[in-house]
Amino acid sequence: MTLGRSFTRLWVSQGVSNLGDGLVLAAVPLLVVTMTRDPLLVAGIEVAQFLPWLVFTLPAGALADRMDRRLIMVWGNVIRAVGFGLLVLTLVADVRSVVVLYLAVFLAGTAETLVNNAALTVPPRLVKRSDLERANGRLFATQSTIHNFIGPTAGAALFAISATLVFFSTAGLFALAALAVVTLPRMLPNSSDTSGSKHTPGEVVRSIREGWSYFWNHRLLRRVAFISGSINLFSSATGGLLVLLATGPLGVSTSWYGVFIAVPAVGAVVGSLIAAKVVPAIGGGPVTWLAALLPAASFVVLGLSGSVVLSEIAMFLAAVASSLNQIVVSTLRQAAVPDELLGRATAGYRLIVLGAVPIGALLGGGLGRWLGPESTFVVSGIGLALAAAVFASRVTTRALREAEQDVQPAPAEQIS
Repeated sequence: MTLGRSFTRLWVSQGVSNLGDGLVLAAVPLLVVTMTRDPLLVAGIEVAQFLPWLVFTLPAGALADRMDRRLIMVWGNVIRAVGFGLLVLTLVADVRSVVVLYLAVFLAGTAETLVNNAALTVPPRLVKRSDLERANGRLFATQSTIHNFIGPTAGAALFAISATLVFFSTAGLFALAALAVVTLPRMLPNSSDTSGSKHTPGEVVRSIREGWSYFWNHRLLRRVAFISGSINLFSSATGGLLVLLATGPLGVSTSWYGVFIAVPAVGAVVGSLIAAKVVPAIGGGPVTWLAALLPAASFVVLGLSGSVVLSEIAMFLAAVASSLNQIVVSTLRQAAVPDELLGRATAGYRLIVLGAVPIGALLGGGLGRWLGPESTFVVSGIGLALAAAVFASRVTTRALREAEQDVQPAPAEQIS
């Protein structure tokens, strides 16, 4: 059953953008290790990419509730295209600097806060409440397939040919994503925030505080955010070191690195496709446990096994659980938060969840320099298991269902 032409346009734009992100996922780590193998400097790439989530997330949420969400996605993708276009110019000039790479990634990460936050608030405008899980499942399945499987594989292959080629392709894809978003209908705010007098700095700050307060006082959203934040904290502590572990102790060649990080993405695709049946069957509560415990186990396997096969299996299972949890959380936010607050409440959630990434990357880089990559993976697995015991037990399937029924979003705009 179709979800409408407008949703299809959003889907296409996100898919093209996901491909650009996927190319970067493989190409940036491969580029940085040609410059340095210092664990702290390598992990610093994740700091540069996700630091904007600590700085710009809340303002991005306020913009999503005050401006045309379509235009936010258009200009965000344009900025990403420009950022990687500038990186291409430095590579053509044969200037290979970690600092320049950090700056390009930071600029792209800043734009990503705008695009992703706005995109997460769009589905309730385009589909009915009863279709949200299916719409989110389709978006996350596409993201998992392209961003984590097709993109990294293609990115590593293109990098083997030319670093300039892969980043030129990335810039072009973000430009295409911007063009696709232009075809969406306008999505102006539903609230009175459209009045000109309310765009003063003081009123914007008040608006941000209002959204943060709603998120923070919603106990279930806050608890879910701390679970996801813990997962991201320890995932980023290991993620920045994965290229060192793979191309070092595990013996993965540069040309096969894209495949190594892409194979687990099949698990994320599987999780997205089976979510509509699995989540109602086992409940959202158990999903939150699996989303933390399976990644924790995968970190320990990566750190101790020395086996590519076992590592791939562990990461595959962790990706299935993480994908299921993403859909549970996205559906909760979209169903339990009023549309006029959705951008700001989503930003509050993502401030904790994605703000944990640069902190985790710095932690992982420091531990990697002190203990080595393998031991850092083991420590991260233990830390995540402990965090799950603290936070996941507080989230139940009953609580999730009750929260989704408390507030209904604004009527969907069925534009086909």
